[in-house]
Amino acid sequence: MQYNFSNFKSELKKIEEFLGKEYGQLSTGRASPMILDSISVEVYGAYQPIKNIASISIEDPKTLRIAPWDKTQIKSIEKAILTADLGLSMAIDEAGIRVIFPQLTTETRQKLVKILKEKLEEARISARREREGVWEDIQNQEKDGKITEDDKFRAKDDLQKIVDETNKNLEILFEKKEKEVMG
Repeated sequence: MQYNFSNFKSELKKIEEFLGKEYGQLSTGRASPMILDSISVEVYGAYQPIKNIASISIEDPKTLRIAPWDKTQIKSIEKAILTADLGLSMAIDEAGIRVIFPQLTTETRQKLVKILKEKLEEARISARREREGVWEDIQNQEKDGKITEDDKFRAKDDLQKIVDETNKNLEILFEKKEKEVMG
């Protein structure tokens, strides 16, 4: 009997998507609205993502424009962005907030690459954790007589192939973002 890896594959796909999203939120000196996705603003006693209380548009390659629907929220949005400590500068005017992405220095680029490596390692650890859970399940199924010893070892090989493929995909994401950061 063949072991069913579909749930495992789906979990690994989520890990890849998570890493891609994390990388998308890291500033590479180009204006990207995704960098603001993780920021929540306190509005009327509840926390809301910026995109739920304002329109976000790209003004030029280095500038985002945040135009809150309720202009009284400009200060709250400014405070939330400052608190997030993303290294962005802001200019407030009557229409909203201009978020300016600074030019990356060599030192900043190296720090970003270090963060990219940390995120990659987090993703690999998550993948390993998933693999261990599946391997435990395979061993239990063999103990319970649901699969043979040969099936167990075949499943172990298949499991490793899937993990290797995922690690390769994670590495590709890292290398692509690293090139983008290093210019």
